[in-house]
Amino acid sequence: MISLKTKEELRSMAEGGRMLSEVMKELKKNVAPGIREKELDALAGKLIKEKGAQIAFQGYHGFPGNICVSVNEQVVHGVPTERTLKEGDIVSLDIGLIWKGLYLDMARTFPVGKVDPEASRLVRVAKTALRLGVKKAKPGNTIGDLGNTIQRYVEGQGYGIVRELCGHGIGRDLHEDPQIPNYGQRKTGEKLKEGMVICIEPMITAGAYHLKLEKDGQTYSTRDEKLSAHFEDTIAITASGPKVLTRD
Repeated sequence: MISLKTKEELRSMAEGGRMLSEVMKELKKNVAPGIREKELDALAGKLIKEKGAQIAFQGYHGFPGNICVSVNEQVVHGVPTERTLKEGDIVSLDIGLIWKGLYLDMARTFPVGKVDPEASRLVRVAKTALRLGVKKAKPGNTIGDLGNTIQRYVEGQGYGIVRELCGHGIGRDLHEDPQIPNYGQRKTGEKLKEGMVICIEPMITAGAYHLKLEKDGQTYSTRDEKLSAHFEDTIAITASGPKVLTRD
């Protein structure tokens, strides 16, 4: 069942979204060769708690970290380890918090030091795919309109778009209805309505879009071990158009 948020809930989610984007900005400053995944995880947990918010991911379906740290071929849900980031890696940080009982969720992929042109282009395309998807998040458009826009752009750039995982509604729970695929056909699926809050999160791959679940039971990686990039924002559907609550 799709829940429509009240004005008070939207105000609270906007507050939480600003907090989350501030945490992401601090994490970005610390992404550099030599830092360990667990250091980023610990920093995120500290920053979220300092804001008076709750950590959203820890313990969710058994997830052991504060945030998801996914490197190179890892697509999403990467469990933070003692692994050290190296020059040329790309790392996706997926972070969430709970503010006044409401969830916020966002993700960004960052270069670690200097990366090769192909990795840089992959990240750019994923970021643009999110921006194009957000533009379609207006009342009256359908979920298919949104997914089709992302799919046509990403595949037009020569990349794969993940199908096994998708975006989602968000609010009192981290994952609510409706599901928001990053592919689809125009004028199909649920119509977007004022008061809905959704997470749009393109996950794109340098090769095929097929995934595998790693032995930790959490991390999804590309089956062909080629690079992946992931961007996500929490967006409110308003009468005047999409409002990005996690704007950085």
